[in-house]
Amino acid sequence: MKAVVDTNVVLSGFFFGGMPGRILEAWRDGRLTLVLSASILAEYREAGAQLESRYGGSDFEAFAALLVVNSDVVDAPEQLAARACTDPDDDKFLACAIAAGARIIVSGDSALLGMSGWNSIEILKPRQFVERYLPETA
Repeated sequence: MKAVVDTNVVLSGFFFGGMPGRILEAWRDGRLTLVLSASILAEYREAGAQLESRYGGSDFEAFAALLVVNSDVVDAPEQLAARACTDPDDDKFLACAIAAGARIIVSGDSALLGMSGWNSIEILKPRQFVERYLPETA
């Protein structure tokens, strides 16, 4: 199964665990293929560096390098031709899903969650995703 995972979920999983951590464990174990684009990876890295400087003790850049090697990186525009999301910064996640043919985005962002069903893309909160698609880890 392929999924685009929003920055808030990746960072929560890496730094704090919980349901987002279970999603990253499924990726690590090969039960989930993460899909990302260059602009998503750049956002992961920028936000990860900020959290790393605040909390320390983690090497997010090494994790980001693993993401590049062990995920599907697609060529997707940073913005859609016609703005879709109320937050234009979130269009990159929708564009990535379209470019990859992924039908799932995992996010805690209310602007993205409000787009669920757009272009047949299901947008789920981490708990919803785990319960629906990773029940053995719940």
